[in-house]
Amino acid sequence: MKTLRDVKIGDNVKVVKLHGAGAVKRRIMDMGLTKGAEVHVRKVAPLGDPVEVTVRGYELSVRKEDAEMVEVEDI
Repeated sequence: MKTLRDVKIGDNVKVVKLHGAGAVKRRIMDMGLTKGAEVHVRKVAPLGDPVEVTVRGYELSVRKEDAEMVEVEDI
């Protein structure tokens, strides 16, 4: 299983599944990270937290813990 946290800078991936439950999962979905969404990883902070991605035409910073809940596959 590959998560958004494992994706290298500059790569494009597609969201396959969201892990987690309740409010955390809902928050991730509200940010636009839903099944089938294409994501481009723009930057990763020096200590790995947060990860900056482009999804649905806008830039989004995602915490490491949240990025590990997003299962992705290569496009």
